[in-house]
Amino acid sequence: MTATPLTPIPCTLLRGDGIGPEIVEATLQVLDALGAPFQWHEQLAGLNAIERHGDPLPEATIENMRQTRLTLKGPLTTPIGGGFRSINVRLREALKLYANVRPARSLLPDGKFPDVDIVLIRENTGGFYVGVEHFIQIGDDPHAVAEATGILTRENCQRISKYAFEYAVATGRKKITVVHKANILKALTGLFLETVTTIAKEYEGRVKLEERIVDNCAMQLVLNPAQFDMILTTNMFGDILSDEIAGLIGGLGLAPGANVGDDAAMFEAVHGSAPDIAGQGIANPTALLLAAAMMLEHCSLHALAAQLRAALAKTLANKATRTRDLGGQLSTGDYARAVIANL
Repeated sequence: MTATPLTPIPCTLLRGDGIGPEIVEATLQVLDALGAPFQWHEQLAGLNAIERHGDPLPEATIENMRQTRLTLKGPLTTPIGGGFRSINVRLREALKLYANVRPARSLLPDGKFPDVDIVLIRENTGGFYVGVEHFIQIGDDPHAVAEATGILTRENCQRISKYAFEYAVATGRKKITVVHKANILKALTGLFLETVTTIAKEYEGRVKLEERIVDNCAMQLVLNPAQFDMILTTNMFGDILSDEIAGLIGGLGLAPGANVGDDAAMFEAVHGSAPDIAGQGIANPTALLLAAAMMLEHCSLHALAAQLRAALAKTLANKATRTRDLGGQLSTGDYARAVIANL
């Protein structure tokens, strides 16, 4: 009996810079073997876009992302100097991607922490990352004082809180730890803590809420990560803690991420473009493959997502079928073929 073809799903594809094209190609091969129904709209972004259009994020690319409402993104390089703003920040702002979702799950049987299963949700648009900063001149020193302003609105705090609790309900998660520094940043993170606590009352009996000061959370993560289920926090704290959590499971090569808004979603490997190893065929595509699994779930293709995750777990369980950064010897392409064999 022939399986019914799935309805094609338009999806913007950004191959990225450095190792981006290699890990994207490996991911596309696996998704093709899986039978994922994505209809790719390839667009330029990053260094190639600068060469062609003088802008690392052309308006045509953003417009295509708005139209498809779905993007698979390889790592992009924002040039240092030249007046270019962070590509990732521009994408979040342009598409209103207010929720950053970073799941971390132990996949290596010989890893340091075999029982990590944490989803970190980070407010993606405010805090100290809004970039409101300046220097104050004193005497002859124009940079005598540096001043930065963090900005959070109650509306944005409510939006990310509701997203996190709805995510918990939808995925069967039972506890959210809200991470803050309200003992020091009483207004900035105090508003966040107050708002999360208020929203939590709507979910009593379904999702438990606990709070943790950020420095204590960082310590507890390395002492006993199994105590955490979901973490909800502000922009900068989330950026730092999500990388710490990735370290618990084997590094950024195993860390997928999603940036989600009401009208669009973007899925990516959270590591950088690693230009020092580009073109050598040794990059680990696992993070992007896990991001593709998240994208399948976002599109309600849960069976395909589970199949892909199971194949990745089986491939990583065997040292002989790992990439070099995880103690194996396989090239990027050979690793992709090993995953396909385990589908």
